[in-house]
Amino acid sequence: MTERLNGVIRALTQGPGISFTSFIQPEVENAVAFAQSDNDGVVFEMEHNPWDIRALREAMQFLLLRQRIAQAGSVACQMTPLVRIPPSGSEMNQWFAKQALDLGAYGIVWPRISTPGQAYNAVAACRYPSRPGDALHEPAGLRGDAPMPAARYWGLPQQEYYRKADVWPLAPDGEVLVVLMIEDTKAIDNLETILKEVPGIGVLLIGEGDLTQELGCPREYDNPELLRMMDHVLKLGKVFGVPVGHPHVNEKNVASVIEQGYRFLMTFPRRDFSALDEGRRLVRGLS
Repeated sequence: MTERLNGVIRALTQGPGISFTSFIQPEVENAVAFAQSDNDGVVFEMEHNPWDIRALREAMQFLLLRQRIAQAGSVACQMTPLVRIPPSGSEMNQWFAKQALDLGAYGIVWPRISTPGQAYNAVAACRYPSRPGDALHEPAGLRGDAPMPAARYWGLPQQEYYRKADVWPLAPDGEVLVVLMIEDTKAIDNLETILKEVPGIGVLLIGEGDLTQELGCPREYDNPELLRMMDHVLKLGKVFGVPVGHPHVNEKNVASVIEQGYRFLMTFPRRDFSALDEGRRLVRGLS
């Protein structure tokens, strides 16, 4: 079996198929604290923070713990770094994803993806180009070629990095995770078409906060219309085999979130890790 470097993908493909992550700011102190946690990965939150590529690079380095790497017997960072980039899907930007991937990030969280075209752009931006007619050509890659820092961060020779730096699950051995945030009613309406037309989507992450804004009930997470939409995303994710993420997991709702079938669980970014501990306990019971 090919060694799996991306810990989030590893968790999604083994056992009960549930992964744990948290949004954290790209700061050294956060990286040091979360590197020692039981998360599968972290998502550096750079949508609502300045795009500080130097801070991101430094924080990623502080996720690397030599003891955990040695114990795992793998060159991979044992706390998989993903990055949420600033632009909404309608902006069709690619360079933010390119810069994060070139540092060695294992995936990109794309805010506010609402249409098949936006979803296609998100996946394509995370792939290197290939010739038309090649196996797995679509979505046609748009990522520029500058792999040296990423290959070094992954601990791989450059050619081996090329082989692994494709999107999962389109490329079964790919180590790059494309997470699309479903944050408006347009995305809800288009979601079935997106999933039918765009391969390479790794996770659908529901944006409860933005949805409640549009529904006129800010932060009312028990709103019936919001719950209906979330259930719709869950059902489509199960039909198409795409894990669905919940961004607000805490000690009180983690059991319900797991029972409903969410598989990409984002616990609140605080350092007591109580929600994570409870979630891990519940997942062990499913194994």
